Amino acid sequence: MQQVILVDDERSVRYSARQWLELSDFQVADFADARLALRTITPDYTGIVLTDVKMPGLDGLAFQKMIADIDPHIPVVLFTGHGDIAMAVEAIRGGAYDFVEKPFDPERIV
Repeated sequence: MQQVILVDDERSVRYSARQWLELSDFQVADFADARLALRTITPDYTGIVLTDVKMPGLDGLAFQKMIADIDPHIPVVLFTGHGDIAMAVEAIRGGAYDFVEKPFDPERIV
């Protein structure tokens, strides 16, 4: 079973994405705060990370960079409702696996 760490400060987004992912046979750990999620990411983590970009405290782009410092091979998918092309380019150049606009199609995430 593929592991997913899901980070978004919006509870409704976490709830619906978690449900969809679990129904698609993923094991999901969700967090409202990227700093809390970061504590669970180690170099031997074999799953993926799905994270919002715009969050209070630690935003998704900074979170992605911290994950890359732990292990650059952990796939990170960033999503946002406030993105633009420059942000997407920054994310991909920073090592993001993908950059998705909200609201996203759950099938695309799966």
